[in-house]
Parts: sequence; structure tokens; C-alpha cells
Amino acid sequence: MPRIGDIAPDFDVVTTTGILKFSEYNKGSWVVFFSHPADFTPVCTTEMSGFALEKDFFAEHNTKLIGLSIDSIHSHIAWVNAVHEKTGILFDFPIIADISMEVSKLYGMLQPGESETAAVRAVFIMDPEGKVRLIMYYPLNVGRNMDEIKRSLLALQTSDEHKVAMPLNWQPGDKVIVGAPKTIEALAARKADKELEQVDWYLAKKSIG
Repeated sequence: MPRIGDIAPDFDVVTTTGILKFSEYNKGSWVVFFSHPADFTPVCTTEMSGFALEKDFFAEHNTKLIGLSIDSIHSHIAWVNAVHEKTGILFDFPIIADISMEVSKLYGMLQPGESETAAVRAVFIMDPEGKVRLIMYYPLNVGRNMDEIKRSLLALQTSDEHKVAMPLNWQPGDKVIVGAPKTIEALAARKADKELEQVDWYLAKKSIG
């Protein structure tokens, strides 16, 4: 099972958009890779619809989507078609047909204490270099929070761009945390910086953008 900071394990799979090699799909783009327990299930339908409705947001932030469940490609296509016909929402991102459970096991999505045949609701965020940057897990009966997935992606991207950290409940536009000084000279410079919100010598915030 990959951990934060690991290079995402590669795989070749059949998806609803064709044959896909993950490392090629990931190259140069952020990726949100998520699993769902099964096609034609109510919670999963709300989640997949939620991802589809946020297509423009993810595209604007150089992020690709890819889903997975332990279902056949024919089941996936039938589900995509049914949801599109009933709601007008099209799942046009790739959905992996992991009938062999190979990818689910590779990413720790199959957890026997929850189910031996259905993947839990896992979320992996990878950066354009293919590194795992964030992992979330939800049980079968609790849907994900799309706002938190989007917030986490923006936090990672903002942190990378500005070399800062995010405080509790950070939202885009909020102040960020700057690294603590590591020398006496740096400490003096911090104390003299009037643009910082200084809670203590080790905790200071600033506005960006």
C-alpha cells in the first residue's frame, strides 16, 4: 500500500475511456484517484456525479480524475449510460474495471474488515511528479466531502507554490503559516517583519496573492 511521499505504484488497466497506463496519465498533471464500492449503488452515484459536476474546477487546476471499482467494464458502461440518461450527468473521466482486484489491493482499497469484495471509498492525490501527496479513507456507508477534496488539492498546490503550510480550516484567501526561524538572525528578521501576524516566535502567518 503506498504512503504519503511514495511514488504512486504504476499499473495498466482497462477503463471506460480506453486502455490506460497510470504513470502516463499522471505525467505533468495532478491526479485525484478514488475508489467506490460498486456500480448502480446510491451513495456511489451521488459521489461520481459530484466529481463529474466539478470537471471544470479540476481542469482549471491541472488535475485529472480517475475512478475505480471492482466491477466489469460492461457494468461501468451501463452505469455511466443509465446515470446520463436519468440525470444528464456524464462520467467522462476514466473508471477502472478492476474485476481482478489487482489495483484495489495494490492501493489498499480492499479492506477485509469492511468488505472482501468491494473497495472502500479511498482518495489519493498525486502531484505531477507522480508522488502521493494525500490519502483519505471513508467506509462504505459514508459519502466523501467534495469541498474537502477540493480544499485539500488547493492547499497542496498553494503550499508547493509559496513554500508555506496551512493552518486549521484553511480556505483559499486565508492567511498561511510561514516556517519557523532556524537562526538568531532569522528570528530577529521575523520580529522586524511588520507584514507578519506573529502569534509567537515559531508561529507566524501571512497573506499571499
